[in-house]
Formats: sequence, C-alpha cells, structure tokens
Amino acid sequence: MRSRSNGGGAALLILFVVLVAAFVYWYARPTPAAVSSSPAVGTSGTLQQDEDRAREKGREVGGKIAAGAERVKESIDEAALTTKIKAKMTLDDSVKGRSIDVSTNGSTVTLSGTVRSAAEHDRAVSLARETNGVTRVIDHLIVNSSH
Repeated sequence: MRSRSNGGGAALLILFVVLVAAFVYWYARPTPAAVSSSPAVGTSGTLQQDEDRAREKGREVGGKIAAGAERVKESIDEAALTTKIKAKMTLDDSVKGRSIDVSTNGSTVTLSGTVRSAAEHDRAVSLARETNGVTRVIDHLIVNSSH
C-alpha cells in the first residue's frame, strides 16, 4: 500500500465510526416499554427476544467497527513510517529524496526510483532500515550515474 498523507480521509472514517457506534448504542438502549415483564401484544416474540436480537446486531456492527478502526490505525502507522523515511532522506545531503519513492505495507518498506550513485543507493537503504518500526526493506532502486 502506498501511504499518503490523507488526514482528512482518516478523520472522516473516524467520524463515521463514531456515528455508527452512537446509532448502535441508541438503537440497542432499553426503552420504557422494555421494562414491562409481560410480552407485547401483536409481536412475533417477547420484548426480551427483541432486545437479544438488537444486542446481537449491535455486537455484529461493533465487530465491524473495530475491524475498520484497526485498518485505519494500520494505515496511519504505514503513513507515519513513510513520512519518517522521506523526512530522513530529505534532510540527508547525500540522498536526493525526491527521486526515491517510498511505500509501506505493514512494517515492510519498498524503495523504488533512480539514484545517482552506489553510495546514494546504500545511504537510502540504510536510512530506511534504521527507521524505528521497519522490519524489512525491499530495494527496487536503480543506480544511474548519468542522472
């Protein structure tokens, strides 16, 4: 996954998750009619059965929300790793960071693009490997000394 700074998208997804959670809470809350111990007239079951179904639906939606929130967290972590590496390259005088593409998938970083020398290549790979949180670097850099 290529990580890009997309704070608006992440904020929108978080807002969506909060709204869904609020809806589930509101939908599954006990109502004054639910306090009655007698079954409702004209329904297919008792109020307890209806409450149980609502709670089950709430658990299902909650599980989906948790999975979505985990994906958002992973995307944010990937974007943070990409940003750290690009910043290191930008601040390093021996690396031309603009010519190097950095993409992150989990804790695996892929470097691609063209560098001017073997020394620049080695430094770029080293900067990526030294970044906290990176477990693997995939090197697709091409050395082109005429660049």
